[in-house]
Amino acid sequence: MCFLSQLSKPVKEIEKRFKAAFQHPEMFKAGTYNGFSYPETPVITDNKSEIIQLFHWGLIPEWAKNNEIRKYTLNARMETIHEKPSFKNSVNKRCLIIADGFFEWQWLDTKGKQKQKFELIMPDSSLFAFAGLWSEWTDPHSGERLKTYCILTTEANELLCKIHNSKKRMPVIVAEDHEMQWLQGGELKMDNERLLAVEAK
Repeated sequence: MCFLSQLSKPVKEIEKRFKAAFQHPEMFKAGTYNGFSYPETPVITDNKSEIIQLFHWGLIPEWAKNNEIRKYTLNARMETIHEKPSFKNSVNKRCLIIADGFFEWQWLDTKGKQKQKFELIMPDSSLFAFAGLWSEWTDPHSGERLKTYCILTTEANELLCKIHNSKKRMPVIVAEDHEMQWLQGGELKMDNERLLAVEAK
């Protein structure tokens, strides 16, 4: 699973890499993001691929009565998104979550009392994108509208199995040359060298 991500690059570098402009660059804060604080982080959505927006981590489905559900929707298992009520209304709302690193813990004993933290980055420390789903939710009490997302996860590949050796899951990372295909409806397939690639329909 992925509950801790990182984005350390400046605005201009991010915009150049993704060929998109920040909607509100002054609101962007680089750093390490803890999912359980529901931070606003940069995303690119399928309906506005030329803009980098700031969405809250932790998907809140349109039908939710409050925001409590988001503690359970930071990640979504790719294999079950069409079945889970929290995600099935968002399966056609795709996004790219921009990052340059994430963190996982390796259990050093059978009960996980001792753990080793690993930072996972690309070989050249370059930017990449997680595959995600997004939603827009209106707070029924305050009327506030929140744009939220979740990161898709899948069965860990050979490398991640050794690191995330408890749940043996990993976030879905889209190969750079297939990012737009993912937004436009491409299907995901495993590629151990690049964690995950996208195959167009």
